[in-house]
Amino acid sequence: MSSRRRGTAAVALAAAAALTLAACGGGDGGSKDSAASGGGKKAVAQGGEDFADAAKKTASYGTDAAAGQFPRTLTHAMGKTELKAAPKRVVVLDVGELDNVVSLGVEPVGYAPSEGDDGIPGYLKKDAGAPKSVGTINSLNLEAIHALKPDLILGSQLRAADKYDELSKIAPTVFSIRPGFTWKENYLLNAAALDRTAEAKTKLNAYEKKAKQLGTDLGEKKPTVTMLRYMPEKTRLYAKASFIGTILDDAGLPRPKNQQINDLAAEISPEKIDEADADWIFTGVYGDAKTTKRDKAEDNPLWKNLTAVKNGRAKDVPDETWYLGLGVTAADKVLDDLRNFLIN
Repeated sequence: MSSRRRGTAAVALAAAAALTLAACGGGDGGSKDSAASGGGKKAVAQGGEDFADAAKKTASYGTDAAAGQFPRTLTHAMGKTELKAAPKRVVVLDVGELDNVVSLGVEPVGYAPSEGDDGIPGYLKKDAGAPKSVGTINSLNLEAIHALKPDLILGSQLRAADKYDELSKIAPTVFSIRPGFTWKENYLLNAAALDRTAEAKTKLNAYEKKAKQLGTDLGEKKPTVTMLRYMPEKTRLYAKASFIGTILDDAGLPRPKNQQINDLAAEISPEKIDEADADWIFTGVYGDAKTTKRDKAEDNPLWKNLTAVKNGRAKDVPDETWYLGLGVTAADKVLDDLRNFLIN
């Protein structure tokens, strides 16, 4: 199949997937999705076969070019893209791509945060430089992108498949399938475009070694962990197919059965907060806490009887790394937090 036909087919596939997956903002589920975003997009809480296969498919993407070799051709979610020279002006369309390029020593010229975010996440500000705003993940400003004269645009099919053709006319554009639990595969794809694969592999190996060491230090009898997140109009228990889910798996931390599912998250009502029961509960809050149902959930007598709550092991954690984070920098900080909570 030609790259043009492949790209057309990918657009069709993405459009179909958007009906069931569609983007929730920054990270695995951050933006004011659904009606609140005005974009008609649903929350990415459930998937299906395409959802489960995303990591495997993304791992097959990349380039066969040798280190330092340009031009190089990248195979990605939307087809094939040729890069004639090493990129110097990179625009990133989500926090995952931002984390990826910054961790590899690249200061992007443009960045699109999720709706409701303040811009550059605090844990990346030191090294991110001063990228210009190019809209938000659900409302890209193509004129702003064009004005930056990028030579590479990095994003995902799930977020911006409908803008791919226009973006490709501005600069070579490389898309992963989706953000979230595919963060490691996305990292290697972005690194391949930047000709920094060896460095990315080194950082991933260091992360995985650190995660494994945490599991070893916790011993055989590891505590169960619940990932609880309060969002406007919804309360979620994050599951295996999420950024935080992959980190917990890498550290060998067990989850309650209701979180051992191959989806992003399970949604619960405040009346069923007992479904969050575990040895530890790590809570994130997205956006304005007043717009969530946290007060109602934690005023419930069932909350006070949870194992973690009774033992003083229900802890708030930074939403921007644990839940909105999508890259190796955020993952490394989550491992530090886990060690401080569970061991130190």
